[in-house]
Amino acid sequence: MPQDRQTRPRDSKDDTPGLRRIPPRQGGLLGRVQAVLESAHFQNAIIVLIALNAVTLGLETSPTVMSVAGPLLMALDTAFLTVFTLEILAKLVVYRGRFHRDPWNIFDAVVVGIALVPATGSLSALRALRILRVLRLISAVPAMRRVVGALVTSIPGIGSILGLLLLVFYIFAVIATKMFGAAFPEWFGTIGASLYSLFQIMTLESWSMGIVRPVMEVYPLAWAYFVPFILVTSFTVLNLFIGIVVDAIQRQHEAEDTEEAEHVIAESQGHHDEIIAELRALRREVEALKR
Repeated sequence: MPQDRQTRPRDSKDDTPGLRRIPPRQGGLLGRVQAVLESAHFQNAIIVLIALNAVTLGLETSPTVMSVAGPLLMALDTAFLTVFTLEILAKLVVYRGRFHRDPWNIFDAVVVGIALVPATGSLSALRALRILRVLRLISAVPAMRRVVGALVTSIPGIGSILGLLLLVFYIFAVIATKMFGAAFPEWFGTIGASLYSLFQIMTLESWSMGIVRPVMEVYPLAWAYFVPFILVTSFTVLNLFIGIVVDAIQRQHEAEDTEEAEHVIAESQGHHDEIIAELRALRREVEALKR
C-alpha cells in the first residue's frame, strides 16, 4: 500500500508584497529543521522574544534600572541577539538559494545584522539602532505583513495623489504669498513660508485662531481662500490616501484567499490521486487472488 503522503507546502509564485513565500518541504534533517522554523509554536516564540527584547531595550534607557539590573539586561540582550542570529543562520542553511526570494527574510537579516556591527568608537551610535530589532514584529506578525504589503503595492497610487497634493500646495502657496505676504511676512512672506503655513492649516493644527482669523482681521474675505484649500486637502485628497491603502489591503486578503484556495485544491487533487492509486492496487490484488 502507498505510504501516507506528507503535506508539503508549495513554493508560492505570488509576487504580492506582504505574502510570505513558503519553500517546498525538504527531507531528512533539513526537513525537520524547516518544520520547526515554519511551525506556529516557533513563530509565536519568536514574537514573544521580540516583544521581550523591546522591553529590555527600553529599560536600558533608564539610568536607575541600569544601575540595579544593568548586567542582567545586557546578558538578556545578548541572549536575544544570539537566538535571532541562529534563526537567520538556520534559514540560510535550510532555504539556501531560496532564502533571498522571500523579501521578509532579507528584512530580518538586515535588522539583525545591524545589531551585530561592533558599536565601538565612531560606530558607538549604532547601539541606538539595536531598537530596530523590534521591527522584526512586522515580519513575524501576519497582520502587520499585510499592512506593509498593502502600503508597498499602493505606492504608485499614493505617488500620483502626492503629486496632485504638491501641485495644489504650490498653486495655493503662490496665491497666498501674493495676497497675504506683505501683511504677514512670517507666515506668507516667501513660497517656503507659505508652504509650511499651508501644511499647518491642512493638519488643522491651530489653523483657525493661529493663522486664519488673524489674516481675516486684515482681509475679511480671506475665508474664501482658506475654506476651499481645507476642503480640497484635508477632506478630499488625504481621504484618497486612505481609500488607496484600504483597497490595497482588500486585494491582499483576496490574494491570500486565492492562494489558500489553490493550496486546498492541490491537496484535494493529491488525495484523489492517492485514492485512485490505492483502488488500482486493490484491484490488482483481487485479480491476482482470482487466478
